[in-house]
Amino acid sequence: MSNEQLAAPISFTQITSEPIVMADLETTVLTDEIGASVNFIGRVRNHDHGRTVISLEYEAHPDADLILAQITSTVAGQFEGVRISAVHRVGHLGIGETALGVVVGAAHRGAALAACGALVEEIKSTLPIWKLQTFDDGTTEWVNCL
Repeated sequence: MSNEQLAAPISFTQITSEPIVMADLETTVLTDEIGASVNFIGRVRNHDHGRTVISLEYEAHPDADLILAQITSTVAGQFEGVRISAVHRVGHLGIGETALGVVVGAAHRGAALAACGALVEEIKSTLPIWKLQTFDDGTTEWVNCL
């Protein structure tokens, strides 16, 4: 494993209003030392708690970019030799669009799988991004408001 890899486990983090392209995230993580990569794609689904969702609107705290980088750095520090990229989308998203994209690479699958799971859970529980769900009956609901 190269010193460069160990010194810079965070390849890329971003909060963006642009569509997330997973292939682009993969290129930020994959090196010749990476033997396993795990992708997580969090997509907008068409239902929540038995209700039909037609769209989401994500809003982020002004420091969300910094917080995402900190979360990713903390998780990367728990798994030796991983490389991680994570992007969360904000703004209006339709059904099927990617809201969260994560790519984790490591020499072996165990570390890649574990780091990816840990990162997604930490992002979902602590990143200050809130979503407004719009339902097919015209009502709305805020989710993850702190």
